[in-house]
Amino acid sequence: MISKIRFVSTRQRRMRRPLRYFIANRKVKDRLFCYIFERDKKALLQLYNALNGTDYCDESALEIVTLDNVLYMSMNNDVAFMLMGTLNLYEHQSTICPNLPLRFLLYTAAEYEAYVGREQDRIYGSTLIRLPTPRCVVFYNGDDKMEDERILQLTDAFMEEPGEQKSCLELTVRVLNINHECNQKLMAGCRRLEEYSCFVAKLKEYQKRYSSTKEAVDAAVSYCVEHGILTDILIPLSAEVKKMLLTEYNEKKAMEWLKKEAREEGRIEGRQEGRIEGKIDLVRKKAAKGRSPEEIAEMLEEDISEIMEICEMLNCHPEWSDERIYAEMKS
Repeated sequence: MISKIRFVSTRQRRMRRPLRYFIANRKVKDRLFCYIFERDKKALLQLYNALNGTDYCDESALEIVTLDNVLYMSMNNDVAFMLMGTLNLYEHQSTICPNLPLRFLLYTAAEYEAYVGREQDRIYGSTLIRLPTPRCVVFYNGDDKMEDERILQLTDAFMEEPGEQKSCLELTVRVLNINHECNQKLMAGCRRLEEYSCFVAKLKEYQKRYSSTKEAVDAAVSYCVEHGILTDILIPLSAEVKKMLLTEYNEKKAMEWLKKEAREEGRIEGRQEGRIEGKIDLVRKKAAKGRSPEEIAEMLEEDISEIMEICEMLNCHPEWSDERIYAEMKS
């Protein structure tokens, strides 16, 4: 059997410097998905085997290395572990984000920094540092339709046109649809993942039926307990799981509200920008006809100081576009 790779202790991991890419403010416990798999190494090993076509059975060879105290845009590095020379980074998502490869790049960098630990000077030495091979996987269970598996690549985000030159850097993310009745082969290989998929499906069903999230959560938990789904978690830890789910869904609603607010602010700013650019265009046309700033301000019923500022820019830079003048006025 292949020998286990070296594991960096928690004490050594805490010695690393915080990365500026992350915000250390993890107040909420991991969501149900990572709660299930981090506490059950047997299930996590089974999930690894189902994903990679292996048949490892030694749970002690699996070392959890999930990033501590790291929260990135409310979506943390859910589960990370090392096994037989691989660094496995798993995330659970309810939306497909095109920036997932970039996020995993940052996660991987943080994990490698921790792996090197306090002996960071080794990277300047003459001995090659053997690194665990990263494997990045996202488990998707959102409402949008998606095929069983999708591949996202970091190079898709690069500014250079494809085919011009081969990039020196690539990172690939497997996105797997774990909604109920999807990826049946994967589900058959990992009973725990299938149970989780069933639980989420029932939760979604009850959310449509009940007016409150609490009622939906209670009903989903009761159904799964009655049908032998996740009973080892839902029975002894029912209160904790319900609190976890309510926190997660409240956070999700808050994020949706913030996104909606940001879109609305963007629309308002866009309308404001269009109004001012339209004003600049009118000033340009009237100034071309020989109108003075005072006359233009009176005709447009606008503040004289603003009209004079526009006229001054038009005189000094007649080649500037309306957008450029507006940008200069804002600065």
